[in-house]
Amino acid sequence: MKAIVQERFGPPDVLRTADIAAPEIGAGQVLVRVRAAAVNPYDWHMLRGDPYVARLMGGVGLTRPKSRVAGIDAAGEVAAVGAGVHGLRVGDEVLGFCKGAFAEYARTTPDLLVPKPAGLTFKEAAAVPMAAVTALRGIRTVGRVEAGHRVLVNGAGGGVGTFAVQIAAALDAEVTGVCGTRNVDLVRSLGAAHVVDHTREDFTDRGERYDVILDNVGNRPPGRLRRALAPHGILVANGGGSPGRLFGAVGSMLRIVAVDAVVRQRLRPILPAVPDGPVHQDLLAVTALVAAGRLTPVVDRTYPLADTAAGVRHVEGGHARGKTVITVSATTGSDSPGSP
Repeated sequence: MKAIVQERFGPPDVLRTADIAAPEIGAGQVLVRVRAAAVNPYDWHMLRGDPYVARLMGGVGLTRPKSRVAGIDAAGEVAAVGAGVHGLRVGDEVLGFCKGAFAEYARTTPDLLVPKPAGLTFKEAAAVPMAAVTALRGIRTVGRVEAGHRVLVNGAGGGVGTFAVQIAAALDAEVTGVCGTRNVDLVRSLGAAHVVDHTREDFTDRGERYDVILDNVGNRPPGRLRRALAPHGILVANGGGSPGRLFGAVGSMLRIVAVDAVVRQRLRPILPAVPDGPVHQDLLAVTALVAAGRLTPVVDRTYPLADTAAGVRHVEGGHARGKTVITVSATTGSDSPGSP
C-alpha cells in the first residue's frame, strides 16, 4: 500500500511516499481503508518530536519516531474485522482515530470508530475526530457551557475553533468568536453572535466579561485572559498548538495550573483529544450533532496523499482556516455523501 513515512524527526520535508505492507490485524482490531485523513497540530508535533519533554515521557519516541506512519484522524470503509469485533462489518463507512492514517490502510480498534453520518463526504468526515472532540470537551465537558452563558472562543477560525463556536451555539450560549479579518464572515455564519477581529482590537481590552473562554491560541498570559473572564468564570486553555521545543504545551499547562491554585476563577488546561482514553461517547455526541444539522466541518484545503508534507506545512504555519484534509484514495461514488 502507499503510505507517508518518516524515518527521523524533522520538518515536513522528512516525509516521503513509500510502498509498505498493509497492517495486519488481530483479535479485537479493525482494518480501515482510508479515504481521507485530516492534518492536526498534533501531527507536526509528532513529526518534529517536540516538545522534547514528550520524548522523555515515551509518547513520541526518544531518538526516532515511535510510529513510522503519521496521521491519526481518518474516514473510510471497514476493510476487515478481527475476531471478537461486534457491530462493524466490512464495507461500513466510518470515521475516527486510526494511528497511521496517512496511508491507504490503517489499523485501529472498534471503540475508536463510529458510523460516518450519511450527509458527510469522506473529506468532511475526516475533519471531525480530533478537532470536534477537543472542542466538545472544551465547551461542554470542561467549560460546562449552558444556555445563556457568554462564551468567547479565541482562535475561532481554526480547526477546533470552528467546531467550538458551533457546539456552544447549539447549547444556546451567546458566542463571541475571535479571529483574523478573512475569517470574520465565516465565524459569524457558524453561529457567533459577535466577532472580534484580532488584527483590529484585543478582546482582553474591551471590558467585556465572559462565563467561559476557550483559548485555542495561547498567545496571551493567564493574567490578561482573566481580565476578560467573569469573577467565577472558567478559562479553558487548549494547549494543542503551543510553541516551544523544550516544554511546549506542558509548560503552558503548568502555568495555568499554578495560577488556578491562587485565584477564584477556574483555569482548566486541556490537550487535544487523542485515543489514549475513552473517546467513543464523545465521537457519538459530535456525529449526532452533525446528523442533526447543528455541526458542520469546515474544510479549508485538501491535498493528495503524495503532497502530505505540503498539508502539514500549511497547518504548522498557522494558515489553516478550519481543517486541512489529505485525500488518500478515490471513492467509487466520487466522494459524494453516503456513496459506497
